[in-house]
Amino acid sequence: MMLAKYRERKTFSAGMKIADLIDFNYNLLTVLSRLGIGLGFGEDRIGEICSRNGINVDSFLLICYIYSYDDYIPSSEMISRADPADIVKYLHNSHLKYMKDDMESLEKNLNEMVEPCSWKHKSLISGFFAGYKQEVLKHFAYEEDTVFPYVTGLVSGNIEGEISYSIEKFEENHSNIDEKLNDLKNIVMKYLPETCDNVLRNEVLYHLYSLEKDLDRHTVLENSVLIPLVNRLEHDERK
Repeated sequence: MMLAKYRERKTFSAGMKIADLIDFNYNLLTVLSRLGIGLGFGEDRIGEICSRNGINVDSFLLICYIYSYDDYIPSSEMISRADPADIVKYLHNSHLKYMKDDMESLEKNLNEMVEPCSWKHKSLISGFFAGYKQEVLKHFAYEEDTVFPYVTGLVSGNIEGEISYSIEKFEENHSNIDEKLNDLKNIVMKYLPETCDNVLRNEVLYHLYSLEKDLDRHTVLENSVLIPLVNRLEHDERK
């Protein structure tokens, strides 16, 4: 996903037409999809779309900023106005897309790419990707089974008795799942033989770069928004 790094910084607001937002950065179509916002919105504005879909407009704007500028640092005020439930919904739906679409598509393209190669290269790619996929599954499973239910419980007030978990534990053990993806990218780009289909090789690289950037934004959203939001919820819970 390419970010609007070199564009003039644009201010997003509830009164902005959502079509203008997408025209500014078409990669935000992914954000709409993950929040369950369909197309065909005509001349409707961001605030109207968010209201109709039950999404906190500040949560939506915050996600759009993070996915539009790789140097964006949300203010404490902006974070405080966001809804943790919307952030969790977005992260959960991102997980579904990564595993059901990106991983399956990437695996298929990798297999097609190395079809003309030797058994050695096929084994290298398939083994490396299988290991990476398992690492991602483990990473996401922890968030889905532990972190997200905990946040949902805090939001709804359904956590009873002594709290045995805290977002601090997530912060301490939040692993980086980008490193192996970068290694796979380098293998495809630098070390496979010329017998690999060059068109497929380029497609795989585009996919890897796009996934790498998307996962980076995903991590920023968790670290810069979800964790501070949950810290505030925990503080309020303990009062």
